[in-house]
Amino acid sequence: MNIVNDDILRSAMTSHRRIVILTDGYSTPFVAKTAISILRYRTDDVIAVIDQQASGQTSQQLLNAGGNVPVVESLSAVDDADALYVGIAPPGGKLPDEWRSLILEALRRKIDVVSGLHDFLTDDHEYVSAAAKSGALLIDVRRNRHKSTAKRYVFRPGNLRIHTVGHDCSVGKMVASLEIQRGLTAAGHDAKFLATGQTGIMISGEGVPIDCVVADFVNGAAEELVQQNEQHAFLLIEGQGSISHPAFSAVTLGLLHGCAPDGLVFCYEAGRNQVKGLDNVDIPPLMDQMLAYESVANLRHPCKIIGIAVNTRNLTAEEANTELLRSEDRFGLPACDVYRTGADKLVDACLALRAEVAAR
Repeated sequence: MNIVNDDILRSAMTSHRRIVILTDGYSTPFVAKTAISILRYRTDDVIAVIDQQASGQTSQQLLNAGGNVPVVESLSAVDDADALYVGIAPPGGKLPDEWRSLILEALRRKIDVVSGLHDFLTDDHEYVSAAAKSGALLIDVRRNRHKSTAKRYVFRPGNLRIHTVGHDCSVGKMVASLEIQRGLTAAGHDAKFLATGQTGIMISGEGVPIDCVVADFVNGAAEELVQQNEQHAFLLIEGQGSISHPAFSAVTLGLLHGCAPDGLVFCYEAGRNQVKGLDNVDIPPLMDQMLAYESVANLRHPCKIIGIAVNTRNLTAEEANTELLRSEDRFGLPACDVYRTGADKLVDACLALRAEVAAR
């Protein structure tokens, strides 16, 4: 039975070079954020996006990412696909029922199906049977076997850990981590991105789906992920949730203590004042959250915030520049929008922190 559940076997995703992304009927920035990030970071591996209503457009027109990747009506419009990636992250993580026939068609054509939703493909007997007959793989990115508590491991000296945290969910923590890692690598430094969510894992081919790990083992899973990669000079560890989020703060804290960062990059979206996914719940003041992050992080390991990543997607260029200057003045830290202005300031902050840690 060709079912991929194991962290190691998840690397099969890195071999996919002709990916079709499925967003049919859900192609909005809020829901299709997985598709958008795959289009941005694995552009060369994507050959099409499926959305019946938008067929004939490009992915750039539909999702503002991916350039000229075509949007098609169905799998029949695509030749030689090797994988179908579920490109959405809807509230509750449920796989749309109306996609069943398309997923079964992919499996019959020996096309691997990759999903990061909480609704597992491998729990569906019809999908499992179709995969077994054709030899296609079913890859549930969030399925995991982590069952170890943290041991308060002392990480290798010389391994600097930078962790992105945020004022709410979906503010750009993964993107900030990826862009800082790219910047450090481009400057000749040994830096690695560590994914802790479905989209990051689908981009990098490895990581820990931290929000689907049993609560007692979240710290241990994060600690193990870092330990397995401590040979690198820099680790950029993707953040999840928010320390103040009424629903997801437990995951945030477990990840924070498990990876024991030396430095934090605080991420926020300009103009967002209410908690995502909850009605009329205000986000606490940014400074209060920043102080909380530093306080709880230092219970595990010496740590401080070294920079700010501002998501200015809803601002004009002039408004964005004003927001960045205001943030730097208010918090006394370098601030940038890693898309609009690049990550150089945060890369420099990482290098400065390395020198500071080495001098202790």
